[in-house]
Amino acid sequence: MRISAILVVTGASGSGKTTTVRALEARALPGVRCYYFDAVGVPAAGALEREFGSPEGWQAVTTRAWLDRLAANPDSADVYVRDGQTRPSFVRSAVERVATALVRVVLLDCTAHTRHARLAGPREQPELSNQRMDCWAAYLRGQADALELPVIDTTNLGIDAAVDALIVHVECLRTERAAAEQQAGAARLDAGRSA
Repeated sequence: MRISAILVVTGASGSGKTTTVRALEARALPGVRCYYFDAVGVPAAGALEREFGSPEGWQAVTTRAWLDRLAANPDSADVYVRDGQTRPSFVRSAVERVATALVRVVLLDCTAHTRHARLAGPREQPELSNQRMDCWAAYLRGQADALELPVIDTTNLGIDAAVDALIVHVECLRTERAAAEQQAGAARLDAGRSA
């Protein structure tokens, strides 16, 4: 049985997550495929309330759908890297439904000053440089601390260094997946011998 390995990269807008994942994708590492949460688009506010109860409800449902999709191993990849703003607790909850996948979360974070400068400058999205995004970033950092998730602080990292830091987590997950598959294969052999 092939086990899917999924690395969810989360972080507030301006933390560098999408830029880092796109740069990782550009390196074309064998067996690594990248997907982007934002590719699905966010429904209009009225539709969010009507169909999902709240923006958080939409985020939880979409996180679950993405993990279900990647757990089905659509590209026969060693590791799937999925970028997007989602709560780590939603990932943890979705993982309970996906028994054939190893799922890990890494948070990309930076100082508020750095995030504001990126959003107002290169990102050209100054409207996202606000107190709400600051609170979201603090919330994500709190979840990472509470759940003991790895954090890559991009405040003083260039893009190549950020990608190198992310690759460490990709390769750890690749190794973990290979070990889990080997263990599952050994368990099947043992079950076959005892039958």
